[in-house]
Amino acid sequence: MAERPPIRVLVADDHQVVRVGLRAIIEAEPDMEVIAEAADAAGAIASFRAHRPDVALLDLRMPGMSGPHVIAAIRREHPDAQIVVVTTYDADEDVFRAVQAGARGFLLKDTFTEGILEAIRTVHAGRRLIDPQVAARLMDRISEPSLTAREISVLQLVARGMTNKEIGVAGSMSEETVKAHLKHVFAKLDVSDRTEAALLAVQRGLIRL
Repeated sequence: MAERPPIRVLVADDHQVVRVGLRAIIEAEPDMEVIAEAADAAGAIASFRAHRPDVALLDLRMPGMSGPHVIAAIRREHPDAQIVVVTTYDADEDVFRAVQAGARGFLLKDTFTEGILEAIRTVHAGRRLIDPQVAARLMDRISEPSLTAREISVLQLVARGMTNKEIGVAGSMSEETVKAHLKHVFAKLDVSDRTEAALLAVQRGLIRL
């Protein structure tokens, strides 16, 4: 019986120590090998294009482009790309966008030593593997009412300390319209004031400070 070729893995992370650690873990296994590394978003896309790995391990936040955008860019060229997100970030919106973009696996870096090999083999076999903690938060995110693009932009300006009047001028809206958007935001996030809304939005990855 012919021996199966090893699973070919791309490691994309902007921290060299993480890349070195992942390479050591992966190459200790007889059924897989690291064929390429990348330290930024553009490098990840170019490396995937050049090497066509069986599985790509991708950090969610690297210089140049967000993780979900990298995943989407790769999958536009290679719809069957098998991508596992390995990250320290577990904000709800980050997870949701990465899965929406087509990630097949999602692991937090504090658990990747135990789970990364299983994730590579599982995703290579055509199945999904998402950290249970992340999966629970993803289900919560899916079940919650989503904010509109306008509501998110208003919330972003709230987080910058702008008044309703200033937000209205910046967004070409009346103060009453701003208040209406905030009322919807408070209801959807189940909060009672601007500060709580902004803090929760940052926690969930809906906005960036």
